[in-house]
Amino acid sequence: MSNKNVGILKAEPRKTLGTRTARALRAEGRIPAMIEVQEGKPHVDLSIDEAEFLAIRRQHQHVYEIQLGGKAETALVQHLDWNVFGERVDHIEFRRVDLTKKTDVEVEISFVGHSKGVLNHLITHVTVRALPLDIPDEVEVSVADLEIGASVFASALKIPANVELVTSQETLVARISELKVDLGPEPTVEAAATAEGTAAAGTAPAAGAAPAAGAPAAAGAAKGAPAGDKKAPGGDKKGGDKK
Repeated sequence: MSNKNVGILKAEPRKTLGTRTARALRAEGRIPAMIEVQEGKPHVDLSIDEAEFLAIRRQHQHVYEIQLGGKAETALVQHLDWNVFGERVDHIEFRRVDLTKKTDVEVEISFVGHSKGVLNHLITHVTVRALPLDIPDEVEVSVADLEIGASVFASALKIPANVELVTSQETLVARISELKVDLGPEPTVEAAATAEGTAAAGTAPAAGAAPAAGAPAAAGAAKGAPAGDKKAPGGDKKGGDKK
């Protein structure tokens, strides 16, 4: 649900621009910012309190009243620049709006439920048109129990009654795909043959076992009885038969 309140930001003019001045402002806990030129109104460079801005943003407020030099400008955030770590806002671009006129803004898509496959997001935001105070935080789309191969189009988005979808309804939002597990490349014919040869070399027959068909006989097996069965030369002589 959108918040009907307008966040109040007390701004200070920026008389000097440049990287060094911007760094000095951030060190003081302020965010360099600007208001875009629009409908004959000039471009304005300013700075706002960082903690004040983030506190309003956490309340999901989209519209800001920027108070500067005794005047007030109603604006939306057009663009946020984050630092390289994505931990801090480095710069803000504001866009003036009229609370009585609809305006086009991008809002995030919220995917609800669990599909029967892998959910692939093709886009994460769509453009809607609404009065500034009616801008939703997000628009939902259900992907619950969708089968593999199913496609989700912008026409399936749940758009509030007072909001118009500007993005084409035929825009593909997401697709459900099959989960694939990468088991690595299949072994080549040469690798398989090497593996078989290694396995065969490590399975020699046990002692006394018959050799496999076609295998050469063990040394000595083809030459008769074992050495322990040989008779002494000259026949069997018994010491008790001597005369």
